[in-house]
Amino acid sequence: MARVSAQVALAGIGVAVVSILGLMLVTDAVDPVRRTISEYALVPELKPVFDLGVLAFAVAAVATAVALVRAGLVRPWSVGTVGLGLGAAGLVAVVVFEKVNWAVGPSLSGYIHRYASLVAFVALPVAAIAVGRAGRAAWPRAAGWARWTGIAALAWFTPILVGFAQRPLTGVSWWRAIPLGLIERGLALTVVLAVAALAVWGLAATRRPASLRSSPV
Repeated sequence: MARVSAQVALAGIGVAVVSILGLMLVTDAVDPVRRTISEYALVPELKPVFDLGVLAFAVAAVATAVALVRAGLVRPWSVGTVGLGLGAAGLVAVVVFEKVNWAVGPSLSGYIHRYASLVAFVALPVAAIAVGRAGRAAWPRAAGWARWTGIAALAWFTPILVGFAQRPLTGVSWWRAIPLGLIERGLALTVVLAVAALAVWGLAATRRPASLRSSPV
């Protein structure tokens, strides 16, 4: 079960990467430097591909949690599994609730979309850091990859926080003060790497005899 779940997770990550990367390569409808990835969903012909990629990554997050539990790396209820679950729920909400179309005006759906994406982009790295810290004694290399990719993902929020902080001084909105699209794409890529690190770890754990695995945390 752990092996199958890890393989499903890696397949979901592959679909997500191909889908979103494909959107960025085949169309110039969205400025990759200034516009967020969710802007693709506002283009009717691109929305199905965007939805596929995001939902595939949500499935990957859940499958990763199952793989880690079944491999004996974490307990069913832990910071890692809860983080992966919250991240998956946030990703599903990103698809269900469409981003604000500022050509029309703000909407409740758009605000839910914004906070759901924030939950996903925070919960998934936190899960990677938590699992990495807990398993570093028995799996130092795998734990290091998980922990540092999680930290790197959260580090992408630094320029956003700087943008917030400088607004009272400059009067420039935070999303205009920074290359938001570029930062979000860097954040998304690093989050994908963090979840991939966990999925690969779960797959590797199935190849170690049960007697040599660490106790779940």
